[in-house]
Amino acid sequence: MAKVTIDGIEVEVADGTTILNAARQIGGEVVPPAMCYYSSLKDTGGKCRVCLVKVTQGSAKDPRPMPKLVASCRTPVMDGMVVQNITSPEVLEARKGVVEFLLINHPLDCPICDQAGECDLQNLAYEHGAGKTRYEEERRTFEKVDIGDKIKLHMTRCILCYRCTFVADQLTNERVHGVLNRGDASEISTYIEKAVENDFSGNMIDVCPVGALTDKTFRFKSRVWFTKPLDAHRNCTKCSGKVVLWSKGDDVLRVSARKDEFGEVKEYICNECRYDHKNMSDWTIEGPRHIDKNSVISQNHYEKIDMQKLKLDIERQIQFQKGKQLPETNQSPA
Repeated sequence: MAKVTIDGIEVEVADGTTILNAARQIGGEVVPPAMCYYSSLKDTGGKCRVCLVKVTQGSAKDPRPMPKLVASCRTPVMDGMVVQNITSPEVLEARKGVVEFLLINHPLDCPICDQAGECDLQNLAYEHGAGKTRYEEERRTFEKVDIGDKIKLHMTRCILCYRCTFVADQLTNERVHGVLNRGDASEISTYIEKAVENDFSGNMIDVCPVGALTDKTFRFKSRVWFTKPLDAHRNCTKCSGKVVLWSKGDDVLRVSARKDEFGEVKEYICNECRYDHKNMSDWTIEGPRHIDKNSVISQNHYEKIDMQKLKLDIERQIQFQKGKQLPETNQSPA
């Protein structure tokens, strides 16, 4: 075990734990953001650089600071290590620069992007971005591509985090897409225009931190904050069957995997659950999904509304049983 101090908070973690995962054990604002790292996918991390932190003391045995900022997702802790994240002006300034770099080619089309409201880059830009860009050159542009009958690829929005390729490598039987070319010409694409049809390929959409990979069955149907997320499950022989239904009224607009507080999928789901069961009757509803209060999705107060409706239904039942007149409302007694 090793003791590490992050932003003045000490935590004891197992040897080999990265700084990022040590911070996640603490939780809260001391957790660095991550755009490419994904705990359930092997070999991820070290590409986006938004998780940079400052190590002011390497260890108890060697208290010298590390000369440069390090990627917290790739740097293991050492006993006695002292780390600064949000308490370091140098880290915050570097993160601001990384965000500016990620936005150099990103089209900033949030008003028409289906990922708006649940986009990691959007949140990162809001917290650490600059008010304007210094970039004056022409942005990279790509044509929109269908990489299957259910997935739309907007390469113009891609930040090359590689998450989708790791999903294909580690969850599906055969990977038919990857990163082609190098440098500024790099892009995600399929080989010889081959369609992505693997049974777990839909998870590429869930792990994408931006709007580069979107669900064609959900595109332009609704803003995510106008939907009502519900935890639900079904008996599935291919996956756990535990999902989130994004509904509007009685219509299921989208089915996605459940994510934890760090925005990472807990259990990957199959394409059958994701695309073929869009009726409420196909699922056992567990209840409203809790969304972090800082998310724009929570602004419709769907959990609060449900509680108010439940209380109203109970009051109406009591009044109905006592033979009293029901209050004026368009709802019928439960």
